[in-house]
Amino acid sequence: MFHILIVEDDKELRELFSTVLFKSGYKITGAKDGVEALDVLDKEYIDLIISDIMMPNMDGFELIQAIRDAKFNLPVLMITAKESFQDKQHGFLLGIDDYMVKPVNVNEMVLRIGAILRRAQIINERKQNVGETLLEYDSLSVYQNGKATLLPQKEFYILYKLISYPNRIFTRQELMDEFWGLDSETDTRTVDVHINRLRDRFKNNVDFEILTVRGLGYKVVKKHEE
Repeated sequence: MFHILIVEDDKELRELFSTVLFKSGYKITGAKDGVEALDVLDKEYIDLIISDIMMPNMDGFELIQAIRDAKFNLPVLMITAKESFQDKQHGFLLGIDDYMVKPVNVNEMVLRIGAILRRAQIINERKQNVGETLLEYDSLSVYQNGKATLLPQKEFYILYKLISYPNRIFTRQELMDEFWGLDSETDTRTVDVHINRLRDRFKNNVDFEILTVRGLGYKVVKKHEE
């Protein structure tokens, strides 16, 4: 059972989130601010944190900074009171995994938490299988038909990302922001170059192919059901 820490100074909201997530099969612990949350982390194994930003004593940003400084890699879903790009940007730069804006739709929250936890497991395993093809994150290698292909770093990361989310479309800008950085001045056509190289390398692969979705971006599709 996954254990979720809810950090929220509004008691009613904290109890609402707790009730909904408990009914969805999660173990729940609550904290009213970042100080309490850090105390919980010292004593309990937590799989995911849901944290508000505006809280007394230690706010959400300070909590996330403290968590990342302590080398905790657990995923964080940030709750924002208003849809401020600056708040979101600050959160992502600190290392959050997703955000939601108040008032929070609790049904959507359950879906997002499920997706974040699945992603976290994929990253922790650091391997991806598509049919008989295996991607090994730590070695930047793709194994097919008993043969290993070592890829350049960015090519591997792009392929790993696409294969982690089959059928999901990623825009060039999304891939640029993740693998070249938000402040990169590199042209987004660089992504096209990497995609074309990947297509050429794996044109005979029987498990997956990379498709262009005109006007949107790229996605990986499986050639057969596993």
